[in-house]
Amino acid sequence: MARRYVGASLRHISVTTTGLTPRSSIWRSRRFHDAIVAYAFILPWVIGFILFVGGPIIASFVLSFFRWKMIAPPRFYGLTHYISMVTTDELFRISIWVTFKFVLISVPIGQVLALGLALLLNQRIRLLGFWRSAFYLPAVVSGVAGSVIWVWMYHTELGIVNNGLEMMGLEGRNWLFDREVVLGSLIVKSLWNVGIPMVIYLAALQGLPQQLYEAADIDGAGEVSKFFSITLPMLSPAIFFNVVMGIIAAVQTFAEPYVMTGGGPDNATLFLGLHLYQNAFHFLKMGYASAMAWIMFLLIFGLTIFQFRLAGRWVYYEGGAR
Repeated sequence: MARRYVGASLRHISVTTTGLTPRSSIWRSRRFHDAIVAYAFILPWVIGFILFVGGPIIASFVLSFFRWKMIAPPRFYGLTHYISMVTTDELFRISIWVTFKFVLISVPIGQVLALGLALLLNQRIRLLGFWRSAFYLPAVVSGVAGSVIWVWMYHTELGIVNNGLEMMGLEGRNWLFDREVVLGSLIVKSLWNVGIPMVIYLAALQGLPQQLYEAADIDGAGEVSKFFSITLPMLSPAIFFNVVMGIIAAVQTFAEPYVMTGGGPDNATLFLGLHLYQNAFHFLKMGYASAMAWIMFLLIFGLTIFQFRLAGRWVYYEGGAR
């Protein structure tokens, strides 16, 4: 112990005498200065997040336990909102079912279409930049503007959909007012944003190792075999990401039913987000709408955790990292 103490003391003395302590203090001061500058740059974002994101999140959780119609002071209701959603609110159950059907159908179709377009646009064809921009361009259009465009496209007399069907000798439909086809019409409209996952798939395709395809060519593998044995497994991280993001976006669908159908006909397009909005701003049930927002959060959270649990069975990461 004595030798260890003497050795440590001698090292401390040597470091002090060689002048390393002032250098290290200068280095620490520079690091401190850089940290102060970095925090100063992100401070506006942090303040904005606390005021406009974090604060409302906490407030909505607190309000979910209160009855508040904005024109009167809030009254504590406990778990009444959550219980009434399950027991007495028939429209809540309808909105959950409509949202579930929309997610179950639109997300798989959208991912298949996006992957197919990415495979086509990964080929060497003429005007490649034009086609990539053309397929991605609708994704930058806002949800409201895109919904208005599709309302005109679905118009019974002036719409391009019915006119195109008549040119082919088929009978058109009242797409937005027929209960049998209205949800399918919104699903087709959701494919308007297929350019977003398409770009991610395209970037992933361009990053695939070509030596795997060269080895498969030497073994005599066909195009279908290479697609299912190489392309799909190597694309599985991108597929997983797009599926998770697609489900999150689909559960929160609001602009399309709000602009195009208003939840009708006969609540056939009453999505959970639209039902939440109606309770908040039509009936001024802010507490009930806050509780519904947290149910939506739990639904998204549960579906996301479920996807992550399943990811280990089919998602392949090069190098084994997860």
